[in-house]
Amino acid sequence: MLIGSEREELASAALAKVDALHTGLTQIVLEGGNLDGIAAEVARVLGVGVAFTSSDGRERASALPEDLRSALESHGLVDPTGRLRVERMEGDGVAVEAGEARCLRVAAGGTDLARLVCLRAGEPLSSDDVHALERAAAVAALLITREEAVTAVENKYQGDFLRDLLMRRATGLANDQAYVAEHAATFGWDLERPVVVVAAELDPTVEPSIEQEPVTSAQRRQWQERFSAAWRQVSTTLGAGIPSVDFSSEVVTLLPLTEGDDEPVAGHGVVRRAVTAVAGDKGGGRRAFSVGVSRVAHTLEELPGAYAQARRAVEVGRRVRGGGSTTFFDQLGLHRLIALIPEEESGELRSFVRDVLGPLAEPTTEAADLRDTLQVLLDTNFNVAEAARLQFFHYNTMRYRVSKLERLLGPLSTDPHLRLDVAVALRVLEITG
Repeated sequence: MLIGSEREELASAALAKVDALHTGLTQIVLEGGNLDGIAAEVARVLGVGVAFTSSDGRERASALPEDLRSALESHGLVDPTGRLRVERMEGDGVAVEAGEARCLRVAAGGTDLARLVCLRAGEPLSSDDVHALERAAAVAALLITREEAVTAVENKYQGDFLRDLLMRRATGLANDQAYVAEHAATFGWDLERPVVVVAAELDPTVEPSIEQEPVTSAQRRQWQERFSAAWRQVSTTLGAGIPSVDFSSEVVTLLPLTEGDDEPVAGHGVVRRAVTAVAGDKGGGRRAFSVGVSRVAHTLEELPGAYAQARRAVEVGRRVRGGGSTTFFDQLGLHRLIALIPEEESGELRSFVRDVLGPLAEPTTEAADLRDTLQVLLDTNFNVAEAARLQFFHYNTMRYRVSKLERLLGPLSTDPHLRLDVAVALRVLEITG
């Protein structure tokens, strides 16, 4: 048992170590250091493995030897995309071999900035270690706040430039491709190669219940910033010179084609890798999102059209497939042709639907039920027996429904041209609502 003087000496030594660590970390920040420097200093002084991640566990900087990283993986603390499962290590931490892994919140002004993950495999962390980590988190918050202030200005400048290019708002950009490429190079972007434009949007949140607090605009902005940061970070892992910019309500990324991306749809492989990495295993507070992908843009002049295709693919994909979908413009089929009709002419589309579907175009439960039956009949080439089986109806019930549909719409079972019009009208209704 320790006597009083020994206990005091140990406490004094622990306090001195914490102060020395804090001083060293502050010096790193003042000298323009980064999170890697802070992680290395904490790891050296405390004899632990350290990683700084985004608030949802995406690694930003680390001093984590391979043996410790393997220990985290073996204990289910790393998802298949490499995300650290920070939500499992918060609070009192989690046992890893004979030691402990713990996650601390890095915050400033009540705003989540990052997570500090610490692992010691040989023994649990002491209260003095936790105190030192809290001091390190405070210093890291100072550094991240400074970096984010600079990044916000850079992102605003980059976003304005890319938005002007994609929206054809700057005639000088459209006419001087050499200038555009040169200006983009100052951001570290490579625009002189074939790319697909990817537009990604967070899915609308479900309306809160009476017991839940309504989502604030500040919370939504925080979700969007985290979402944008995830796309930027993933883009850097996919290759150099990839633009990824936050357009406030969406993130636009220009992904270059890679070997093997020609089949079956150009860009399919690299887009799927990006979407999988951003989504992870949905842990750590990640939110569902929808993605639209353009055709390949081979030149700068094709980028505005590609951006419009990506935007339309997001919109149509969400309407037809629901949230969380990834929709390629080239895979829209008939929806792709309908989507090419400008918004200002959408009234003609709605008029077409009303003329062809008549009362079935109404937003009623009965009309929706009959449209479902009609779609099944079209899918089975008006095979009444097969349609009845798929809808779990008696054969005579389906015959009655066919008769009702033909009274409302015309001779569907014998007129292939009418069936084509009806099939197109149903697709239009999916898009226009």
